[in-house]
Amino acid sequence: MSRTPGNTPANPGRLRGGTLGTLVVLIALAVIGYYVYQQYFGSAADAPPSCKAQLNTCLIICRRTTSEAPDYQACEQRCNQQASACQDK
Repeated sequence: MSRTPGNTPANPGRLRGGTLGTLVVLIALAVIGYYVYQQYFGSAADAPPSCKAQLNTCLIICRRTTSEAPDYQACEQRCNQQASACQDK
C-alpha cells in the first residue's frame, strides 16, 4: 500500500471500514449481553400474568374454539368467573 506524505495511508476509506466492523461487533456484543442479563436477572415475563391478561387469553381461546353463540357465551361466562376468582385472591 502506498503512503502519502505525512505517513498517512493512501486509502482512508479502508480505515473507516475497520471502524465500522468494530462498531458492528460492539453492537452484537451489546445485544448478546442484554439477552444474557435478561436470562440471569429475570424479566417481567417470569411474573405470572395479571388477572386481566388471563381473562383476555381465556376469551381469545373461547373465540377460537367455539363456533356457536351458546357455546361462546358459556365459555365467556367461565372466563368471567375465573377472572373474578383471580381478583378475589
